[in-house]
Amino acid sequence: MKISIITVTYNADSVLKRTLDSVKAQSWQQIEHLIIDGASKDETISMAETYKAQCPYEVVILSEPDKGLYDAMNKGLRLATGDYLVFLNAGDTLHAADTLETIVNCQLSTVRSARRDACQSKNYQLSTVNYQLPGVLYGDTAITDEQGNFLHLRRLRPPKKLSWKSFRQGMLVCHQAFYALTDIAKNLPYDPRYRYSADVDWCIRVMKEAQKRQLPLVNTQAILADYQEEGQTTIHHRDSLKERFDVMRRHYGLFTTVIMHVWFVFRQLIK
Repeated sequence: MKISIITVTYNADSVLKRTLDSVKAQSWQQIEHLIIDGASKDETISMAETYKAQCPYEVVILSEPDKGLYDAMNKGLRLATGDYLVFLNAGDTLHAADTLETIVNCQLSTVRSARRDACQSKNYQLSTVNYQLPGVLYGDTAITDEQGNFLHLRRLRPPKKLSWKSFRQGMLVCHQAFYALTDIAKNLPYDPRYRYSADVDWCIRVMKEAQKRQLPLVNTQAILADYQEEGQTTIHHRDSLKERFDVMRRHYGLFTTVIMHVWFVFRQLIK
């Protein structure tokens, strides 16, 4: 099984090395690493070229102006040829050297279990088609400091059983720990109407499509990604919250969205 890792960069030479090193250290080497750069003016491309020369797996570097983060991510979607894909942007890292191997083993285990169940089913052919591959493999995310030291697990934890409705409670699975079946993901580009929260909308749409195809969403029961801790306030935080409200309203309806946001405020107060 080949995994496409999509890394979006722009003037990222101060944080890119740890991302590249975490990919290069993987025990599973059936990788396609797509580095989508927005025409950086620092050493990002030079760093990426050096990395490419050292890797036994395929590394594709595309550097050109773009219309923002999600435009760059859509370019990565179009280029991806792996069985599954994940977005690991500059500064993000895979949690351990066996992270991708964990993904592959979990996928294989799910397929074997489904085939075993299918053999015992009276409707063998239908079962084999419907449960051939997981639509999404997901897991936990560790929050780290600037040096990459573990601080704690992400506050929003992935549920044991995930569905597209789970995100009513917030983005329970971090984008970097969300491995989507490429056959689904490539047909669902990021919505350019959103500047800050298109990832939430995209994950929900991927899960909806997986449900439509009767493909399971599988919890790997593992920490898959490391994400650097952010401050209490971030740039464009208010705009991001407005967009997330709109994303939830479109998928879950206005009443549910308002009720859940009342709960979000209460949750913040009792932390």
